[in-house]
Amino acid sequence: MTAPTTAPLTGLRVLDLATLFAGPMAATLLGDFGAEVVKIEHPTKPDPSRGHGPSKDGVGLWWKMLGRNKRTMTLDLSKPGGRATLLRLAACTDVIIENFRPGTLEKWDLGWPQLSAVNPRLVLARVTGFGQFGPYAHRPGFGTLAEAMSGFAAITGEPDAPPTLPPFGLADSIAGLTTAYAVMTALAARERTGEGQVVDLALIEPILAALGPQPLWFDQLGHVQPRTGNRSPNNAPRGVYRTADGTWVAVSTSAQSVAERVMRLVGRPELIDEPWFASGADRARHADVLDEAVGGWIAARTRTDVLAAFEKAEAAVAPVQDVRDVMADPQYQALDTITTVDDPELGPLRMQNVLFRLSATPGAIRWAGRPHGADTDEVLTELGLTPDDVTALRAEGAL
Repeated sequence: MTAPTTAPLTGLRVLDLATLFAGPMAATLLGDFGAEVVKIEHPTKPDPSRGHGPSKDGVGLWWKMLGRNKRTMTLDLSKPGGRATLLRLAACTDVIIENFRPGTLEKWDLGWPQLSAVNPRLVLARVTGFGQFGPYAHRPGFGTLAEAMSGFAAITGEPDAPPTLPPFGLADSIAGLTTAYAVMTALAARERTGEGQVVDLALIEPILAALGPQPLWFDQLGHVQPRTGNRSPNNAPRGVYRTADGTWVAVSTSAQSVAERVMRLVGRPELIDEPWFASGADRARHADVLDEAVGGWIAARTRTDVLAAFEKAEAAVAPVQDVRDVMADPQYQALDTITTVDDPELGPLRMQNVLFRLSATPGAIRWAGRPHGADTDEVLTELGLTPDDVTALRAEGAL
């Protein structure tokens, strides 16, 4: 259960103290490319992600993905023995990822001054809802709140319908990706300076960055982006269209040349000559005309015929797929995007593969999420603790 020597992050040691999604996802991404990740959970209060979503035979399936490539141990940081053990672990660790409310580590006398004292090269990634300071810093923070506060929900949905939240952890996922990038940036800086530092990441910020130039538009023009459903204010035709066999396809015309190909394909080449067709924004103002042309043509054909015709015309289209379609999609199959992992608890599992392919130093899923505390004794023995030490920690309630 060691990282392959070709993996780019082999030798990097990470402690995952975080719960639920953003922080743990960042640790998963590092583990996927060879980092040695130890997941630390409370002895009696496991990471709630173990109980999120469907389970099989009492085993949470979300955890199998989120906990992959991590060894698991228990530790109560509020106990003296737990604090002392974490400091011993921190002394030989490169990265700690945590998402306690600001001040919690400090309450346990495990703040940055104490951690950096035992390891000046440590990178401490602190992932919270609102950051380490400011008027909201001590509020409980979740991805749903970030999706609301950032402006995402306000622009999502139909114009005459309520704001719409995503039915999955969007803000957490974006924050997890960003945290992994932030950690690697801090490690790159450490190569030059020899010193670690603190990463302060707030869930409300990465999703705002993903929303693009909205603050700039408002600052310079007073423009507030409205809800437009599946339409875009920047180009048309764009949206989802129902086929003759009751399925859906998505069409994009972000490039002018593609927009022209689509109109020729659907038998409306005369629209290309309209003065307003020359720019995406002007086409968007005539979306009713364009949607009628494209939607009518698609509605008369099966999805198979629509996809084939669009591909022949080199126009941009994709089927609207649910997870059943994703699992059978030939492009995903070619990329091994959904791969099979053998698991001692549940047998073969199919889940998303590592996030990208490296030609010389690829990542890999070495194992799926392990049971709560499964590697506690092994990790502590490697740390130099004796059986008597471990017994004493258990007697204290620290394990």
